[in-house]
Order: sequence, then C-alpha cells, then structure tokens
Amino acid sequence: MTVVIDRATGKRRGEREPRPGPGRRLKNGFHKHWYAYAMIAPVAIVLGVLVLYPLAYGLYLTLTDATSLNTARTIGVNHIDATYQFIGLDNYADILWGPTSYDRFWSHVLWTVFWTAACVALHYGIGLGLALLLNQKLRGRTLYRLILVLPWAVPTFVTVFGWRFMLADGGIINSGLDFLHLPTPLWLEDTFWQRFAAIMVNTWCGVPFMMVSLLGGLQSIDASLYEASEMDGANAWQRFRYVTLPGLRSVSTTVVLLGVIWTFNQFAIIFLLFGNTAPDAQILVTWAYQLGFGQQPRDYAQSAAYGILLLSLLIVFTSFYRRWLNRNEQQLAI
Repeated sequence: MTVVIDRATGKRRGEREPRPGPGRRLKNGFHKHWYAYAMIAPVAIVLGVLVLYPLAYGLYLTLTDATSLNTARTIGVNHIDATYQFIGLDNYADILWGPTSYDRFWSHVLWTVFWTAACVALHYGIGLGLALLLNQKLRGRTLYRLILVLPWAVPTFVTVFGWRFMLADGGIINSGLDFLHLPTPLWLEDTFWQRFAAIMVNTWCGVPFMMVSLLGGLQSIDASLYEASEMDGANAWQRFRYVTLPGLRSVSTTVVLLGVIWTFNQFAIIFLLFGNTAPDAQILVTWAYQLGFGQQPRDYAQSAAYGILLLSLLIVFTSFYRRWLNRNEQQLAI
C-alpha cells in the first residue's frame, strides 16, 4: 500500500484533521468575531450589573433572616454592623408550609393567577375584536386607531390616578350611577369591588397593545385566502375560524406570553390604585413589596424569597407553554 504525503502540509492525503477542542474552538471564534464580542461587551456588563448581581444578591438574602433591624446601617455618626444569619431554606419552608402560609402566600397566588387569566383573556378578546373592526375599510379609521391607542400612550401612573379619582365615593362613576338610581359600589374599600376595579383598570391599559399587535397580524394574512374560502362557500364564522385564527397563531402566542408575564408582575396598577389599603387585592409582586418596604420591621429575606418564587413560577409557566405550543405545531404539521 502506497502512502502519498502532501508536500505543502506534510500530512497524508485524505487524512482528516482532528477536530479542535472546545477551548481551541472558543479561541478561534474569538479571533474571528472579536469585533462582535467587543460590541456586545458593554451591554453584557450593564446587564450583569443591573440584572445578574441583584438577582444573585436577592437569592443570597433568601437564605438569611435579614430584616431592617439586623442589616448594616448608619445612624448619625454611628455605624451598626450586620447581625443577620444564614438559615438555609427556612424562609421558603415558612412561606410554602408555615402556619400562615395560606393567608400570606397561597391566597395571593390564587388571586394572582385569576387576575392574570382574567386580564389576559379580556386583553386578547377585546383587542381582537377592535383589531377586526379597524381592519375593515371604515371612514375615519385612522382617527379611531389614534383614539384607541391613547390609553397605551398615556403614562401608567396618570391613567391609574385618573381612574382612582373616578372610582372614589364622590367620583364621576358613582355620581353617574347615583343619577341613574343604581347601586354605588365601594370600588376602593370593598374586597370584591377592589378586585373588580383592578381588573377593569388593567384591561383599559392593556387592550391597546393587544389591538395593535393583532391588527398587524391581520394585515399580514394573504387576502387571497379569504377570497378562496368565500368562493368555497365559507360564511363569516368559518372564515374567521379557519383563516383568521390560524393566520394569527404566531402573533397570538407571542402576545399572550408577553401579556401573562407583564400582568403577573403588574406592580404599578395595584400599588397606585390601592397602596397598602387593600391587603386582599394585592398580587404576589405587590405583596412582596409590602413585606420588604411597606411595614416595620422590613423583612428583606421574605420579600426576596417571594421574588425568587415569582421568578420560578414564571419560568415553569413559560416552559410548559412553549412545550404545549411546540406539540400543537408538530400535530398541525402532521
């Protein structure tokens, strides 16, 4: 058997070069794309300082008994060292299975899940209806779009304070109901009406985003599909079911996921609407804030533990949601 040696490389012809190791590949990639790494580095550093470090420090706090009484602080010219201790997973055990776990955690979990499901369903349903309406050829359609986008354009705190004034006992809503000889609910005092008002205000703030997103999805559907279905004898409901909804699938999955995450963590509306006056209307994120900053002594460890549990719940939901979507897409492909 004759072995042919390549004079240029000194290797046998036809012999495969060994694959470089992970370190070698990383080094080669860095030399090849060093400019991209240099451009990304500032963003990575900022994200590390603003996101990763607080997350890691919050995770550490959950393993301690840190409160405002035992953390390091300065009073006048006197500096008091921290005296909190490492207690492991006791905070999580107390939140999940402690004697007051239902009142402090599980009741807020149930309300937060219901609040999220109700708000996202209303956001999507009303937003889809308005998007279908604005997708038609209407006179003054541009003006209608501008008016319907206004709740999204106005800053959240302005919107919530406006609703708070209208929902007060002497506000315009109760005054109108009283004029019509209808019952005037205690929107900001009674637990049921507090929750109803929170869902109503959040729906007002969230519908424009869904409407704009779904309107863009509607305009991307090929008009020939509607023409073909109409020629085949499909009525309006069938065209909506078999053309519009499948055409909106990619947009719908994204906006629903974003809506769930944003609503689950919607701090501003609950806090600005009620402050700390509605303990039964607090969702998990506002309840965690009350533990850490709205009471004395401030329980930093428990508040941080609530934050980690919130993050865990969202990660679990997102994972199952993506798996469910992938399974449905595979079934449709088959």
